[in-house]
Amino acid sequence: MLVSLSRRLFMGTVAAAAIAGLTPAFAADPIKLRISTPAVEADWHAKMLPVFKEELEKAAPGQFDVEIHLNGTLFKQGTEPAAMQRGNLEMAMISAFDIAKQIPEWSIFTAGYLLRDPEHQTKVFESDIGKEMYGLVEDKMKIKILSVGYLGTRQLNLRTEKEIKTPADLSGVKLRMPGSDTWLFLGKALGANPLPVAFGEIYTALQTGAIDGQDNPLPTVRAAKFYEVTKQVALTDHLVDAIFLSLAGSTWSKLDDKQKAAVMNAAKAAVRFNNENRIKEEAQLADFFKSQGLKVYKPDVEAFRQQVQKAYLESDLSKSWPKGMVDRVNAIK
Repeated sequence: MLVSLSRRLFMGTVAAAAIAGLTPAFAADPIKLRISTPAVEADWHAKMLPVFKEELEKAAPGQFDVEIHLNGTLFKQGTEPAAMQRGNLEMAMISAFDIAKQIPEWSIFTAGYLLRDPEHQTKVFESDIGKEMYGLVEDKMKIKILSVGYLGTRQLNLRTEKEIKTPADLSGVKLRMPGSDTWLFLGKALGANPLPVAFGEIYTALQTGAIDGQDNPLPTVRAAKFYEVTKQVALTDHLVDAIFLSLAGSTWSKLDDKQKAAVMNAAKAAVRFNNENRIKEEAQLADFFKSQGLKVYKPDVEAFRQQVQKAYLESDLSKSWPKGMVDRVNAIK
């Protein structure tokens, strides 16, 4: 009987040890993914983040803890890449302008009138061009781009009443641009006097007259309520803008293959949600702004296109562009 009891105790100890050995795999803390964005809650690229979170939870239950931080409350616009590189942030939606600060070749995607429309944008970044350019970001910045989302086609939104027909009409106009050399170059190429202002300060700057206008896609103009403090929208179509949903390389490298696939698929689902809704909304917004008392009109877009393209091709920026890249982008239909 003592032998039997000892045997049972021994087997119980072995079983307990085995379970203890397995426990960490099941009880491991979920991987924290903090996402920082300057987007306001009403904007589609803010609304797409809960989609990412939900899709990731479905694919990998309990394995990730996704925190969404809007309105630049965690990191200010433009500072996210450095935060990811330092290991202080796991995820962000970054722009080509952010990337171009560290990888000059990327300034090609900050150029006005290069990408034609949302469909062209998607096709370019899903092609070999995208693979090459994403590879540069992964190698040089240690940031993994998960997917590209359509941010909208940028238009001019002004508090002044003077109609803008050609670039000459923007002379002396204080146009808010994000604070990087490539953004400021675009503002100057358009013919304006560009001033760097943080996104969260645009509304007040328009309200007080510190700036005369700002450029953003129409859904952003509505979401941030800039129409309340402006009088017109000039549909210059000067930049088909993108956001790149990205993950810190240090975080990406810790994921196993199944987790990587889950993250990628969740990112693509979120981007699809953003793109479908943003394109649909964008088509309806001219009428909305008119109903709010704003003038909405088409200037001489060809005059803007010629001036902007000439400015880029004659600048030092274009010297860093990958050889033949403009032709490759143009060749994608």
